[in-house]
Amino acid sequence: MSEEVDQGRRRLLTAATSLTGAVGVVFVATPFLASWKPSARAKALGAPIEIDVSKLEPGSMLKVEWRGKPVWVLRRTPEMLKQLEKATPFLLDPASDGSVQPAYAKNDARALKPEYLVVLGVCTHLGCAPMPKFEAADVTVSADWPGGFYCPCHGSKFDLSGRVFKGVPAPANLAVPPYTFVTDGRILVGSDSTQSA
Repeated sequence: MSEEVDQGRRRLLTAATSLTGAVGVVFVATPFLASWKPSARAKALGAPIEIDVSKLEPGSMLKVEWRGKPVWVLRRTPEMLKQLEKATPFLLDPASDGSVQPAYAKNDARALKPEYLVVLGVCTHLGCAPMPKFEAADVTVSADWPGGFYCPCHGSKFDLSGRVFKGVPAPANLAVPPYTFVTDGRILVGSDSTQSA
């Protein structure tokens, strides 16, 4: 008994099976490949943030979050800016040579505009959150305190530009994130500026 093979039918079945398999692979691969894309939340965490500083009073500080870290914006008074010079002899890195910062923040004020300090509020020792202690001679820190940020965890001290004092556990100045002024009253953190101080 000889069996005749219907070649046309065999090709049709092979093509239909291949097509069904290919469609199945696409349906399985699509969610898998989509899972590699960052979520909207993850994208938002790394995106630049805009901060309104138009109503920030001199001597006051705003705290916001960018990329999961606190960002501090301090509007310094003329008196605070004068205190920067007084602290210089006591600083570990007064010229900010070993600091994490954009090139335009490599100055005494560590800022695009001296009035506004923008730093990450994370101690460079073990990642604690320093406390603002802006008043000079604050006895909770020391009688010769010029004003700045104090980390109570291990005693690290930073001046009003986030520069670290000598003889404390913190090895470096507070980091300055990339930022730019969108307008006089709005700062965009996370977008590097091409302006110079």
